Amino acid sequence: MARSKTKGKLAGFTMFNVTYEDGTVTSNRRVSSELLDQSFGDSLQNLARTAIEDQDNEIAQRSGQRRAKIKSILQA
Repeated sequence: MARSKTKGKLAGFTMFNVTYEDGTVTSNRRVSSELLDQSFGDSLQNLARTAIEDQDNEIAQRSGQRRAKIKSILQA
């Protein structure tokens, strides 16, 4: 007897391309799907911006170099 297929889980991450004010671009920045919960009415872009800014701040603390401010975010 054949097994029934199990339903796939939601993707664990969503990818974003980020452009900074100094002109640098980072592609495929991963943001956990848990951080993109829109049930409180926040837009996906605002939630992704907050998550990526938090990632940048953590990296800056470790490396001692700050990143430029985010100019735009697009879902990849």
